[in-house]
Amino acid sequence: MNKLFYPAIFHREDEGFWVSFPDFPECLTEGDDMDHAYEMAVEALGLAITCRKEEGDDIPAASLPEELDIQDGIPVIVEFDMQEYLRKHHSRAVKKTLTIPEWLNEEAMARGINFSQVLQEALIGKLDINR
Repeated sequence: MNKLFYPAIFHREDEGFWVSFPDFPECLTEGDDMDHAYEMAVEALGLAITCRKEEGDDIPAASLPEELDIQDGIPVIVEFDMQEYLRKHHSRAVKKTLTIPEWLNEEAMARGINFSQVLQEALIGKLDINR
């Protein structure tokens, strides 16, 4: 689940737009103009998805365009990149304890290897995460 696409309904107001998501009724936001409202929609969608994941709730499939009740709004597809969102909002370093053979530790230290960097690079490769 890297990139997700969800429909949003942008509603015009005198001073900008407010945005709703048919698939996430709890997710509402607003912006001063269309660009700002879109940026806020991406952030709000990210918060809604990560909250649902943390609570163990299902992430709904995106509604099809013909299923939308647009009323007086403007339908917009919002692109959400989960990896980008997590890097932006969950990049705090966490300490991990690991065990390696003594000979490997000595060789790596003699060569000035940064263990944290090697582990991060290995995990990114193993998880097939695009930077």
